Amino acid sequence: MATTFNAEEADNYEEIEKQFAVKTVMYMETHWNLLESCRGSELTMTKIDDEIFEHFKETFPELDVSQKIDEDEMKSKAGKEKWRNFINLYEKKVKDFNFGTMLRNSPKAGYEQDTTIFAVRMQFYAIEIARNKLGLNDWIHDDAQKKKSS
Repeated sequence: MATTFNAEEADNYEEIEKQFAVKTVMYMETHWNLLESCRGSELTMTKIDDEIFEHFKETFPELDVSQKIDEDEMKSKAGKEKWRNFINLYEKKVKDFNFGTMLRNSPKAGYEQDTTIFAVRMQFYAIEIARNKLGLNDWIHDDAQKKKSS
């Protein structure tokens, strides 16, 4: 007989949390390394970057990815609903579409404790693809190249 899952009463498995944290950090490091090795404006993150970018612009015309993300607005009741509708369209199109990850709250910042927020993978893709297409992440590559030549 199946029972109903109650998140409030669920056990908190420390090992699972550690594995999640490790995977999340590895994903952040991979993303940063990619941005250091090539300009974001030349980077393809998924097979459907253009589709995601257009859908993001249509759905969130008010979200200026060149500025700091308002986490409270993003995670408000209305924000969650709007994002949920956006994210769920990618269930069969993007692997791990709803997996948790870290997102830089500003394109002008790296991954630091004060500059990252917890997000869903499709939020990360939508925002970072937009930043890439607008050239907002190119500075990361340029800085890395300057450091290499110094």
